Amino acid sequence: MRSITHLDLQYAHRFYGFQGEAQYLHGHTGGLTIEVEDTIEPGVNMVYPCNEVQKVAWEVLKNFDHALILREDDPLLPAILAVYEKQGIRNGSPRNTMKGPAFKTDLCTAYPECRLVVTKETMTVEGMIKIVYDLLKDKLNIAKITFTSGVNAATMDFTPTRTLDRCPLCGVELKDGVCPKCGYRKQK
Repeated sequence: MRSITHLDLQYAHRFYGFQGEAQYLHGHTGGLTIEVEDTIEPGVNMVYPCNEVQKVAWEVLKNFDHALILREDDPLLPAILAVYEKQGIRNGSPRNTMKGPAFKTDLCTAYPECRLVVTKETMTVEGMIKIVYDLLKDKLNIAKITFTSGVNAATMDFTPTRTLDRCPLCGVELKDGVCPKCGYRKQK
């Protein structure tokens, strides 16, 4: 069975090298749906609490919210960084509080201090699905990701590969036999 969680992301990007309207810098509200698969945990009668899926996902994905997402070879990137430097916000601002930990993967690098994500490929809906899966595959038992942005949408199914040892009281994954949410300890 699956638990399904939805997140909204506000971001700006452009398709560098694309011949069409998307070559210009523009913004979107993106809708991300993550489906997590597992057995129903008998104590809580659910696969995985959706609010916990959202917390796990948001910790990483909040770096994409209100962010500029540019491909690493986009000539706008150095110009944007120069403007941020001139404004004194390249290394952050006291008001920039909604940020996750910086990360670097084969697909992208997040610079949360300046609300910037640099990607290897053009950030399309298909590209976002690849990025999200790469970031969350070791944290959640993902069965499907759907991403919508404007009139564009893509979806991809995955084969969950993990078996989670979960808390019978609240359904979240146990860490070394202990629930990080409620403190339940698994009997040995």
